[in-house]
Amino acid sequence: MSVNQVSDDTLRPSVWGDSGLLGRVMSAGSRRHVPVLKQGFVFFFVLMAALVSTVIPWLPVTDAPTMWAGVSAALFGVAFAAAASWRPRLLAWEIVIPAADFVAVGLLRYGTGDSRSVFVPIILLPIVWIAVWAGRSNIVWLLVGSAVTFLLPFVIDPGGRAPSEFIRIVFSLAIYATVGLAINELARQASRRVELSRAQQHAVEREIDKAATIQQSLLPPKTSLLPDMFAVRGTCIPARTVGGDFYDWYPTPDGIALTVGDVMGKGVGAGMIAAAVRSVIRSSSDDLDPAVALRRATTGLASGDSDVDIQFTTCFHARITPSGEVRWADGGHGLALIRRATGLVERLRSSDLPVGLGDHWVSHTDQLQPGDTIVCISDGVLDLFPDELLAFSAFQLLLISTGDSSEIVQRVAELVGDDEQADDVTVVVATFAPALARA
Repeated sequence: MSVNQVSDDTLRPSVWGDSGLLGRVMSAGSRRHVPVLKQGFVFFFVLMAALVSTVIPWLPVTDAPTMWAGVSAALFGVAFAAAASWRPRLLAWEIVIPAADFVAVGLLRYGTGDSRSVFVPIILLPIVWIAVWAGRSNIVWLLVGSAVTFLLPFVIDPGGRAPSEFIRIVFSLAIYATVGLAINELARQASRRVELSRAQQHAVEREIDKAATIQQSLLPPKTSLLPDMFAVRGTCIPARTVGGDFYDWYPTPDGIALTVGDVMGKGVGAGMIAAAVRSVIRSSSDDLDPAVALRRATTGLASGDSDVDIQFTTCFHARITPSGEVRWADGGHGLALIRRATGLVERLRSSDLPVGLGDHWVSHTDQLQPGDTIVCISDGVLDLFPDELLAFSAFQLLLISTGDSSEIVQRVAELVGDDEQADDVTVVVATFAPALARA
């Protein structure tokens, strides 16, 4: 519960229970106005009953003062509910409101024909009011209130009652008690479902928080640790549900290494696999062959349990030397390009399977010239373009029209905007600029 929310459960004595499902799912700021709303309906029907009895000749008015006294009792309930909306501590005595209604219906019944009154069903409103409170013991209070409604005419006029009247009252009380029990049980079941849903939501939120922490831990070190001849930038903009995208860069004995991966699935499980793949690939920094890193990552993900679902990771891993030579391996990723300084864009193609599915990867070699840029994205970037079939071509056009590595990353981030995307958006850009090292 947040600090600016006050539960009315702390205000009502336990003998009255709490206000059930309605009270549980609403904040204190809105709950305090609920009694006024509910009592407003009761007062409306009691008042209408008195008015139509006065106007319509075939509706009997046997005692007009008692009938209007019933209206006054319902009006008192409205006044108390209004006071409780401004002073929430009065909700500790919320039982006063339906109690006033039971009296109001009893007086209305006596004033509009007693046992012949057509307005007795109004009693269902305060019965439902009490029945939705948690705790089966509240059935006692609605029985007491119903008894007050039916026995109040006996107090006003004890004489002239047929024995069948008492039998009818007992039978009516039994029916109302049954209705109250049914409503109470439905409210209890609904309340349990709400609590279960809340618990599940909190569990999901905790899992997302943990996954976000894992994803944050996968961010690479500062680019200041890399050789000056490489201008490297990157970002990962997570979706609403944390996924398994990760990217990495780090210095190696022969230059730098770049990695972009996308784990199948989302949540903590995907984050843990991403952390494992990243760690294994990093541990292969001394090996000059990037394909070796993917083979080791697959070995690390292998499981002897055939019942475990297959987990795989699409992954692009590259090594760039100070001379501009690029050695790269692609495990089912297929979203890496080289933008030449001349403006030409070349896609780095591979037919190898993802990490966790394949067992063989091939290293490829390309040569970067000063000003050339290697770019790798996740498939979440392609989702930012309206036409799915032309998304990759649209991204190539974006590269052609964009400047340095920082601007490329910025343009991709601008495509995301403030909208929630369905998948993580990851981009890593490395420009080969040996002139920076000489400077």
